[in-house]
Amino acid sequence: MKKIYLIIVTSLILISCGGDKKNSTASVIEKGTLEEMRAKRTELVAKSDDLRKELESLDEAIGKKDTNEKLTLITTLAAKDTVFNHYVELQANVQTKENLMLNAEFGGILQQLYVKEGQKVAKGQTLARVDDGGLSSQLAQMETQAALAKTTFERQQNLWNQKIGSEIQYLQAKTNYNAQLKSVAQMRAQLSKTVIRAPFSGTIDEIASERGSVVGPGSPILRIVSLGNMYLEAEVPEKNIGTVKKGSDVIVDFPVLGETFTTKVTQAGNYINPANRSFMIQIAVPNKSGNIKPNLSSKIQIKDYSNPKAITVPTSIISENADGEQFLYIAQNPDKNGNAIAKRVIVKVGLSQGELVEIVEGIKDGDLIIKEGARSVKDGQKVSIIK
Repeated sequence: MKKIYLIIVTSLILISCGGDKKNSTASVIEKGTLEEMRAKRTELVAKSDDLRKELESLDEAIGKKDTNEKLTLITTLAAKDTVFNHYVELQANVQTKENLMLNAEFGGILQQLYVKEGQKVAKGQTLARVDDGGLSSQLAQMETQAALAKTTFERQQNLWNQKIGSEIQYLQAKTNYNAQLKSVAQMRAQLSKTVIRAPFSGTIDEIASERGSVVGPGSPILRIVSLGNMYLEAEVPEKNIGTVKKGSDVIVDFPVLGETFTTKVTQAGNYINPANRSFMIQIAVPNKSGNIKPNLSSKIQIKDYSNPKAITVPTSIISENADGEQFLYIAQNPDKNGNAIAKRVIVKVGLSQGELVEIVEGIKDGDLIIKEGARSVKDGQKVSIIK
């Protein structure tokens, strides 16, 4: 259609200029001065603008009388209040507070290993024993001495109660007995370091030292892991410190396991890491199946905004003008045949989630928003709504 208009305009200009050969475009180009050429150009532009306006008026008149006019086909969606949630998407790693490498506290030969890898153990269960180097014999000797000191003290006490003997003898017996008790307790504590017990119920994940090997204080013996007290740990940008907090809803996805579930933030850190301007959060992880392991990675979505009465539209129908304003089109005054007028509306958008964006200003409940065809219509254009 534009090409036809251009041909008509050009033809009319040539016709209007053909009657005066002296003042024709060709003559001016051939013999005219620079001022005459510029004047001729201005004259032609004015005539072209006038002709274009006349053609637009004719088109408008034809459109009103032509019942077979071809209208731009569009689809619409009715603006209505809906729940809009926005999520912060992050990566997180599984951690456990019960993942511990048990080390030897006493130096010697690893005498016994009572467990094997993969074995489940209970809290307090004996897992391994280091040769005590004669401490048990010393303890037996001290216990014998303590028993003698106890008998001596009890006899001295009976005599003292009967006012027999000196007070110094009674006090010496009492002091000796208490000293022996402390020595026994100290030796028992020392001897207990040769025995490695489970600090919590869990599974033996690794045996680091074999039976018969020489170990010293701090030597790794075995690793015990519990999968019942798991949590996710993630770094959240500081810009979200006001919206991500304890109790925030979280969607957790483990792509490797094909598991997705909802949970909550159980702890939000109060310290901003200056290296990456983020703070740490912890998220509770139920692990009934036992498939979730420490250091397993996951994708999390933390809800940081919710509006129960939001109007949302696809981001694909939002455009921007030269002034940086965002706009979309609505279908106004639809008739019984589905014909309407496209109207451009300046809008203010909020947050986006996926393919949807929240409209904060510009659209009201019930407006017919142009969806399909939004990129091909113009303000004031007549359109036809298809179902």
